[in-house]
Amino acid sequence: MEVRRITVNIAGRVYPLNVPAAEEETLRKVGKQIENMIKDFEQNFDVRDKQDALAMCALKLGTNAEVFSLNYEKNINSTNERLTQINQSLNEIGK
Repeated sequence: MEVRRITVNIAGRVYPLNVPAAEEETLRKVGKQIENMIKDFEQNFDVRDKQDALAMCALKLGTNAEVFSLNYEKNINSTNERLTQINQSLNEIGK
C-alpha cells in the first residue's frame, strides 16, 4: 500500500500526516470542510477562540455521523424486511 506524506492546515495549525494514497483526497476535502466550518462559526456565532470553533465542528460532524449511521441502520433493516417479504412471496409462487 502506497503511503503519502501530506500536510493539512486546520485552525491555523499545520498537521503533517502519513496517509494511504487512496485516502489523500478524502483527508484534504475533510480538512477544507473543517476550515470552512470554522470560518462559518466565527462569522455567524459568538465564538471566542479557535478551540470553541473546533468544539462546535466536532459536535456538528459527530452529530452528522450519528444521524447517517442511524439512517443507514434503518435502511438496512427496511431492505432486509422487504427482501424477506419478496423471498416469501417467491416461495409461495414456486409451490
